[in-house]
Amino acid sequence: MSVEAFKIIDPEPKLKNTCAIAMLRPWIDVGRVGTLVLKRLERHLGAKELGRLTRPGTFFDFTRYRPRTRLVDGCPVFTKPNSVINYAQDEENGRDYLFLHLREPHMQGEDYAEAIVSLLERFDINQYFRIGGMYDTVPHTRSLLVTGSLPEDQAQQANGLVSPNRSTYQGPTSIVNLVSENLSQSNIITTSLMAHLPQYVKLDEDHMGASRLMEVLCAIYDFPKSLADPTRGQQQYMDISRAVEANPEVKKMIDQLETYYDRVLVGSELKDEIPLAPDVEKFLTEVGKRLENEQESNDA
Repeated sequence: MSVEAFKIIDPEPKLKNTCAIAMLRPWIDVGRVGTLVLKRLERHLGAKELGRLTRPGTFFDFTRYRPRTRLVDGCPVFTKPNSVINYAQDEENGRDYLFLHLREPHMQGEDYAEAIVSLLERFDINQYFRIGGMYDTVPHTRSLLVTGSLPEDQAQQANGLVSPNRSTYQGPTSIVNLVSENLSQSNIITTSLMAHLPQYVKLDEDHMGASRLMEVLCAIYDFPKSLADPTRGQQQYMDISRAVEANPEVKKMIDQLETYYDRVLVGSELKDEIPLAPDVEKFLTEVGKRLENEQESNDA
C-alpha cells in the first residue's frame, strides 16, 4: 500500500490520538541525540515499522548517503539509505505515536516534504514534534540547555526543563521545515525541542544531550523517568573534564563559557554586556565552520 512516496504496511494499523515525533539527519541530529531518543522510545513502546520511501533515490544522492553492504550468516546484504517511519501504541496513556527517522533530501525537496505531510495526515496526527541537537557556545560543565516551542499546557508540564530563550538564527535551513509550515496551515500543533551541545566537543553519541531531551518528553507524555537516565552521559562528560584538565588553553575557554552561561544564557543580563575573549570567539568560529562543512557531507 502506498501513500505518496511512502510504502506502508498492509493492513495499516488503526491509530488514535496520534503524535508524530521526528528527527532529521544530519542537519539537526548532532551527537545523534534525536536518533538516540527515538530508539529509546521505540524500545520502550515496542515500536514496529510502518513504512519507508519506495524509491529513496528519488530524493537522496547515493554518493553522499552511501548504500552499505553487511554480512548476514556469511551472505552479503545490500541496504539503501532511507527515511523510515515506525509506530507504537501507548495503551496505558491512551496515545499512539509515529516515529519519523528522516534524512535531509538532496533533490525534489518540496515533493519530499509533501509526501511526509500526506502520510501524517493519513494517520490523522494531532501533533508534530521535532527533536534534535545543535552545537552552541555552552560548557559541558553546566546543565545542557534545551530550547523549543511548546503549547501552553506542555510548557507548564516541562516547567524548568526548557529554556525560555528563543532562537534568533537567520540563515540556511532545511527544506523539511515545509512539513511544519504545511501542518500548521491545517491547524495541527507543531512543536520542537533542541538540545544545545558544547561546540568544542564532538561525540558520535552524546548521551547527556539525549538524556536532557528525554527528560522533557517524559514530563510531557508521562513516560517512565528511567528513560532519561543520565548516567552514561555523566560519565562521558566526566571523561571530557579529565581530558581537558591538563590543557590550560581549553580550561580558560571553558571558564569563559561558564561565565557566559551563568550571566547570559540562564541569567538576566544582556548578551552584549559580556563578550567572549577574542581568542575564544576565533576558536568557536573556526570550529563552527569545520562542523558545518562536515555536516554537509555527513552520513551520521
